Amino acid sequence: MKMTKTGQTASSVRWRLVLASTTMLFVELALIRWAGANVVHLSYFSNFILLGSFLGIGIGFLIPAERGQWLKRWTPIPLALLVVFVRAYPVQVRQSSSEVIYFTAVKATGLPQWVTLPAIFLLTAVIMAGIGKITADLFRQLPSLEAYRYDLLGSIAGSVSFAVLSWLRAPSVAWGVLAAAALLILGGRRNTLLYGIPLTAMVGALFLETTTTGISWSPYYKIQLKASPTTTRTYHISANGVPHQSTGPLSVLMWENSPYRQAYDQTPHNPHKRVLIIGAGNGNDVSVALAHGAERVDAVEIDPRLQEIGAQLHPARPYDDPRVHVHIDDGRAFLERTNAKYDLIVLALPDSLTLVSGASNLRLESYLFTRQAFEAARDHLAPNGAFAMYNYYRKSWLVDRFAGDLDHIYGHAPCMTTFNRNAAVLVAGMTPADQSCKQIWQPSGPVPAAASDDHPFPYLLHPTIPTLYLGALGAILLVTLLAVRLTGVRIRSTVRYVDMFLLGAAFMLLETKNVIGFALYFGTTWLVNALVFFGVLLSVLAAVEVRRRLRRVNQLLLQVLLFGSLAAAWLVPAEAVLSLPFAGRLAAAIALAFAPIFCANLIFSDRLALAPDPTSAFGANLLGALTGGALEYLALVTGYQALLLVVATLYLGAFLAMRVAGRGPGAQPTRVPGETSAVRT
Repeated sequence: MKMTKTGQTASSVRWRLVLASTTMLFVELALIRWAGANVVHLSYFSNFILLGSFLGIGIGFLIPAERGQWLKRWTPIPLALLVVFVRAYPVQVRQSSSEVIYFTAVKATGLPQWVTLPAIFLLTAVIMAGIGKITADLFRQLPSLEAYRYDLLGSIAGSVSFAVLSWLRAPSVAWGVLAAAALLILGGRRNTLLYGIPLTAMVGALFLETTTTGISWSPYYKIQLKASPTTTRTYHISANGVPHQSTGPLSVLMWENSPYRQAYDQTPHNPHKRVLIIGAGNGNDVSVALAHGAERVDAVEIDPRLQEIGAQLHPARPYDDPRVHVHIDDGRAFLERTNAKYDLIVLALPDSLTLVSGASNLRLESYLFTRQAFEAARDHLAPNGAFAMYNYYRKSWLVDRFAGDLDHIYGHAPCMTTFNRNAAVLVAGMTPADQSCKQIWQPSGPVPAAASDDHPFPYLLHPTIPTLYLGALGAILLVTLLAVRLTGVRIRSTVRYVDMFLLGAAFMLLETKNVIGFALYFGTTWLVNALVFFGVLLSVLAAVEVRRRLRRVNQLLLQVLLFGSLAAAWLVPAEAVLSLPFAGRLAAAIALAFAPIFCANLIFSDRLALAPDPTSAFGANLLGALTGGALEYLALVTGYQALLLVVATLYLGAFLAMRVAGRGPGAQPTRVPGETSAVRT
C-alpha cells in the first residue's frame, strides 16, 4: 500500500483532500449568502466576503508545512465568533453615497461601520486561513497536478452541495450542521472537544435564527413574514432584513390614486386583456390586473418563496385564478424567450436587495433597466399597447434616466405620477393617443445617459467608481499585502513570479465576465449563476486532466488559441447571441465563455510544473486574484465588454514575463520534489 510522507495512505489523503476542498468552497459560499442576508449592505458588497476568503485561503497555503498548526486547531473558533457577532448586530452597516443608490429603509443601529466591516472581513480571512491550511497540508502530500485534480473535485462537490441546499430552500442551520460535520471529520479525534464546543455554539446561533417566527429562506434572501397590525395591509415581508413587500386587500389596492392602478387609469382605451407583470411578487399587481378584466396574466417572479407567500396568504388569492400563469424566472430572460404580445406590460417594484454573485457588481434586476430591455418590452406590446413601471426611486435623476429612455424609445414623453418618498409611476403608450396623462414627464435637470447591456448600472449616476468603493478596495489590498508579509514570505521573492500574479488577475476577471454574460443571455437566476460556476470548475478540471496526460504542451499554440478565443468573445456582440434561438444561444455562450478558460488553465497547469518555489508562486497568484477582483470595478467606468481588453493585456504581460524569465514556449518543465500547485487559478 502506497504511503505518503506523513504515514497516511494515498487514498486516505485523496478523500480527505476532497473533503477539505469541499468544505472550503461550501463555507465560502455560505458566508457570502448568510452574512449578506444579515448585514444588509453586504448584499451590495458580496465580493467583500469573496476577497476575504481569497486572502485567507492564500495565507493558509503560504504558511510552510511545519508551521501554523495552531491555525488548524483553532479554526472553528473564528467561525463561531463571526456567526455570533453577526447575529448580535444584524443590519448594522451605515452606507451613504451621492454617486450610487442603495434601496433600503433600514436605519443603522449597533456598532459603527468602521468596526463592523473590518471585523467581518478579518474573521472571514482567519476562518478561511484555517481551512486553507488544512487543505494545503493535504495538498503537499500528493504530486502537484494530482493534488490539484482532487482539489477541483472537492470544489465541484462544494458548489453542487450549496446549489442543492439553495434549491431545497434549506435554512441556515442546515448549512451550519453540514459545515460543522465536515470540520469535525477534518479535525480528527484529537480535536473533537476543541472543535465541538465552538461548532456547537455556531449551530446553536443558527438554530435560534432558523426557529425565529416567520423566518424562511429562498435561493436569494432570508425572508421574514409578519402579520400587519393595520387594516390597509395584511402581511409585511422583509428580505435580508429590509422591508420589501406587503400584501393588501384588493379594496385598498384599488383606492383612487393608488400607484397600483395608475397604469390602467392612464390607458383608458386599452383593453387590458393580456397583461405581463414582471416582479409579480406576492400578487398585489396580479390581483389589480384581474380586477381590471384581464383575460390572461403572465406573472413573472424571480423568487419562488415570494410567489409562494402570495399564493398562500394574499387576501385576494390572485394566484388561484385560472387566468394567471406563473413563471418563476428572470424578467429579462422571459422577454427574450417569449413570442407573446401584450396590451400592458408592468415593471412592478423590481428592486432586488442582492447581487447576482459574489464576484460582480450586477444586481438581480440590473438587466431589466437597460435601454435594450425597454426596447424588448416595446417589441412585445400589441398595437395600442402600453408599458408602465413604478418604484420608490429615491432620486429625481433616476426617474429622469428611465423616463428619458421611454421618451427616446416611444418617441414621446411618458405620463408621470409622483407619490410620497420619491415614488413615481411612468406610463408610456405606443403612441401619444394610447396614454392619458394628468402630468407629462419633464426633466428636473440634465438627463443621465441610459444604462445599457454593456454598462448595466442604472443606479450609478455617472460612469465612475464611487469613492466608497475605492476606499474599501484600497483597504483590502493593503491588508492583503500586510497579511502576506506577516506569513514570512518576502514580497521581493514573489517578483520572479510576476507571470503568476498576472495569470491570477486575468483569470479572476475572465470568470467574472463569463458570469455576467450568462446572466444576460439566460437570466440572473441563482440556477444560472450556479451552473456557470460549475461549468468554470469543469473547464479547469478538463484542462488539468489533459495536461496530466501530456508529456509537454506547445505553449505558443495555446497562447495563440487563447488570444483567438478572447478576440472572438470581444468581436461577437451580445445582441447577436441574444438573437439566436435558445439552443444556438447556449452553444454560442458556452463556446465564447469556456474556450478561453480551458486554454488559460492548460497554460497555468503547464507553468506550474516549472515553479521551483510553489509557495511563492501561489502567493503571487493570490495577489493577482485579489487584484483581479478589484479590477472588476473598472466595469463601472468602461462597461463589461472592455474587461476582455484588460484580460488580454494581463495575459500578454504574463506571457512576456514567462519569456523574459526563460519559461516561455520551448522551456522544459522540471520536477521539483514536493512541488505543489495553487488551489485557485
